Amino acid sequence: MRFSWLAWSVPLIPIGMGAALYFSEAQQSTFLAINSVTRFAPDWVWTWITFLGNGWGVFAISFPLLILAPRALSAGIFAGGVASIVSPILKNIFSLPRPAGVFQEYEFYRIGEAVFHKAMPSGHTLTAFAVASAYFFSVSAEKRKPLVVLFIVASAVGVSRNAMGAHWLTDVLVGAGLGIWCGLIGAQLATLLPNKQLSPRSPWPRIIAVGGIAALYVLLTQTLDHPLNMPLQYAGITLILLTLLFFLQQQNRRRI
Repeated sequence: MRFSWLAWSVPLIPIGMGAALYFSEAQQSTFLAINSVTRFAPDWVWTWITFLGNGWGVFAISFPLLILAPRALSAGIFAGGVASIVSPILKNIFSLPRPAGVFQEYEFYRIGEAVFHKAMPSGHTLTAFAVASAYFFSVSAEKRKPLVVLFIVASAVGVSRNAMGAHWLTDVLVGAGLGIWCGLIGAQLATLLPNKQLSPRSPWPRIIAVGGIAALYVLLTQTLDHPLNMPLQYAGITLILLTLLFFLQQQNRRRI
């Protein structure tokens, strides 16, 4: 599967918008405007949405795809892996201050602990768009229309980072563009997997299953992003356990 030049060019739009915003006088004002409007929603709304940009969180929620659509899940894993490399590298290169490093605490609304540095890009937004793009482009063109909703969810993750006082709109826009590129790479890599390598008793799905066990450990021992997200962590744990149960049943059936 090859993607058109248009697909690879689309990320330039949010990245260009982010660059224009950064070099304008509007970065702080746009942040304060969004942060002010979004504060009227309960805190859990934004923490739950931002959970969908946490790598472990989105992996847990997506884990049933191991049974339902292993190629799509593989695309998401590859995209998330690329995103996990790109994000910290760029954060360290740019090393830009976050809102908490510029404003006084009383000047904006913040949910969770203050983070002062390494603003660009927004890692949660990058991950959300990477996974959304990977799932979108991993299926044939005629099946993509319903999956547009994934980009709406990813956009909501970006807004949540502003609502929580963690990122500028610039960080979100750049993260979205980079995330789409990561998703395209992930989807491209997933197309290289032969169908036989996606069968339940093949090595690759079993490696993903081990990754599910690692995710269980993280979800059970850590708090992802905010304590308000614990219900989602428990839901993720349940999804992983049920998926692993069905996966083990597939192993046994095929032995018989």
